[in-house]
Amino acid sequence: MLKQHLTWGALPAILVMGVAAISATPLPEDGMRPSVQDYSSSIPQQSFQRVATFGNYLNLDPAARDEETVSEIMAATKDGRMLVYTDSPGERIGFVNIADPASPLPEGTLAMGGEPTSIDVLGNEYALVAVNTSENFISTGGKLVVVDVKTRTVTGEIDLGGQPDSIKISPDRNYVAIAIENERDEDVTVEGVEGGLPQPPAGYLAILDIKGVNPANWVRRDVDLRGLAAYGGDDPEPEFVDVNIRNQALVSLQENNHLVVVDLVKGRVINHFDAGAVSLDGIDQTEDGIISLTESLADVPREPDAVAWVPAGGYPLSMIATANEGDLFGGSRGFTLFDRAGKVLFDSGASLEAIAVQHGHYPEDRSENKGNEPEAIEYGRFGRDDYLFVGSERGSFVAVYQLKDARPVFKQLLPAPLGPEGLLAIPSRNLLIASGENDDPSFGVRSSLMIYALKAGQPTYPQILSDDPSGSPIPWSALSGMVAVPGERDRLLAVWDSYYSESMIFTIDVSSKPAVITASLKIEGGSGDYDPEGIAVAPDGTLWIASEGNASDSRPNRLLQVDSSTGQVMQEIGLPPDILACRGASASRGTLGSGFEGVSVRPGADGYRLFVAQQRGWDYTTPECEALDDDAGGLNALGQPNQTRIWTYDPLAMTWNHIAWELAPLPENADWVGLSEITRAPDGSHILIERDNLTGDFAGLKSLVKVPFTATVDRLVSSSEKSVFDLMPRMKASAGWITDKPEGVAVTNDGRTFVVTDNDGVEDWSGETWFLDLGRYRQLFR
Repeated sequence: MLKQHLTWGALPAILVMGVAAISATPLPEDGMRPSVQDYSSSIPQQSFQRVATFGNYLNLDPAARDEETVSEIMAATKDGRMLVYTDSPGERIGFVNIADPASPLPEGTLAMGGEPTSIDVLGNEYALVAVNTSENFISTGGKLVVVDVKTRTVTGEIDLGGQPDSIKISPDRNYVAIAIENERDEDVTVEGVEGGLPQPPAGYLAILDIKGVNPANWVRRDVDLRGLAAYGGDDPEPEFVDVNIRNQALVSLQENNHLVVVDLVKGRVINHFDAGAVSLDGIDQTEDGIISLTESLADVPREPDAVAWVPAGGYPLSMIATANEGDLFGGSRGFTLFDRAGKVLFDSGASLEAIAVQHGHYPEDRSENKGNEPEAIEYGRFGRDDYLFVGSERGSFVAVYQLKDARPVFKQLLPAPLGPEGLLAIPSRNLLIASGENDDPSFGVRSSLMIYALKAGQPTYPQILSDDPSGSPIPWSALSGMVAVPGERDRLLAVWDSYYSESMIFTIDVSSKPAVITASLKIEGGSGDYDPEGIAVAPDGTLWIASEGNASDSRPNRLLQVDSSTGQVMQEIGLPPDILACRGASASRGTLGSGFEGVSVRPGADGYRLFVAQQRGWDYTTPECEALDDDAGGLNALGQPNQTRIWTYDPLAMTWNHIAWELAPLPENADWVGLSEITRAPDGSHILIERDNLTGDFAGLKSLVKVPFTATVDRLVSSSEKSVFDLMPRMKASAGWITDKPEGVAVTNDGRTFVVTDNDGVEDWSGETWFLDLGRYRQLFR
């Protein structure tokens, strides 16, 4: 056994004291974004906390669960106990029983005979569904389908004359306002503008007068909206509608960048105004794999999508809130409050972008488009407090604001379903619901409804966020490998992976909750094109980074020794030549793309050795390489090796060796099981992450595995030598759609154990990151 008596070199101040190694543009301190101190010092009496996630696939027959199914717009019965949502791909609506919000129950679906675009519920009895039946962009059509909520039957249909989008029932239940969009063809060029206007037929607002319970007696009136907007005035495209207690409908004409107020009683326009433009500083408008809030945009049209009447503060019944998603020309990345005359009372500017960055939810791949893309906005009065909720479609989060004297004050960020499309506040039950429109059948990230309750206590999310020492948050996301700083009680280091074009090292302060990223250091020099998946600290204070390769070896698996003061790569260590030759000669790439996933340092009397986790076993096809691959334990049902390996490397002797690792059995529906991390515990044992590739309801294996060093002496770690801590209960405690990727683990000198999940750079995953404080590691493996 190697002796452990080497002393650890001191790390530079940049990784210990938290000086951010990044330049950023300051943002005004206006209550629109919390400081780290706000999170750590404030103890809110209540907060919104997620209590359940409902996978929409549960509403399908088991045999049909490989179909795409989504939830876009939703509504609730008056008693708030039944949700009804639109499922456009399936041309149906779905029902979910939320009598117990923490245990939502599937209640089935109902076909609509067309594409449902929006929905509202009349009392506890009838769901009113706007359904698109258009043949094409010119021959448009639509209908209102009236559904008995209790019997799940259609009781009537009303022709709408055009393609509908949004629908809203007036609070007094006398009117239904329906935005007839007659949407444009985005592939048609008009006056040099792709997807430009006009493209007839023109849209309008349809009003239905509710006369009794028989839909056949309801009367439709249409309100002409032409001639109002400066752009495309002959082709208004109504997008969203909300109705206040005065029976005034607020209508957004998104592509026209215009807002209209219609008197539903008289059926006429009583006010309209241009939504205007906004100039933004401190944003990222370049899609280059780098998050940099240092750029600006001038005079960006707001182009609002969702709108809401906001009866709050000193502006009773007269404030208008808009989610400025952007579309044809715009993308202003925020939200606005107007008075009824169109005067801007408040605009969020670039603050929503900064919030996304601070919480690790910024979608860098949308930087040159519309950034976080706020699409949904909802108002709700909970008790005596007025709240405004803003849903980010691309950042997959809900920003929660409390309105104080007509000014929004940011309170918290809620993790949302992938691609949140709709928000619904149910103040009578202290609930907020978010619906997600992205779905990946059969066993991927499924579309879901997430339910949040206003409860006593602090927010349960975020569990990690970044500091803003220069006035702008430190960019972070896609965290992978992690390690505790030797001799430091509350400091960890982490890396992000190759989702980003620059490789970074982060310092994390875990002295309070949430944990705080206090510094970032760019990895410089070397051959580049790295995929950092693991990090360890050597006794001399230098850092070792495990960089994962790809199947073709155009990006090789490498160990990088990095100067912890400058981030400079000091040396790169590749795989042994015979292994590289076998990989290159193999006729099948198979699992060869699953390489280095973590690294740890084991000190001894004769220097130190590196232990490197290889995610999955490699099986070469050439006979001469048979003795060098990982198939000694046989192959599983999918033809993959039942073993992988832990590589060992001696930096002094410059020699490689390895230890075989028996993988856990393949769970049902999983494509693979592999290792995601390795770190060293204070007692000298190794702690690894072993997991499958499944998410949410389908996940079967997410575990921490402890093996004593003695188990590695015979060069084989068998299942019987593992002590296992099941991470699934801790991950399920989030009440969310759990990730497939617990990726980093760190154990401090006093035994505190932390696990972080990889959010995939907010692409094909919601951006949600969980930073789990598991307590003392000795208690985990009893």
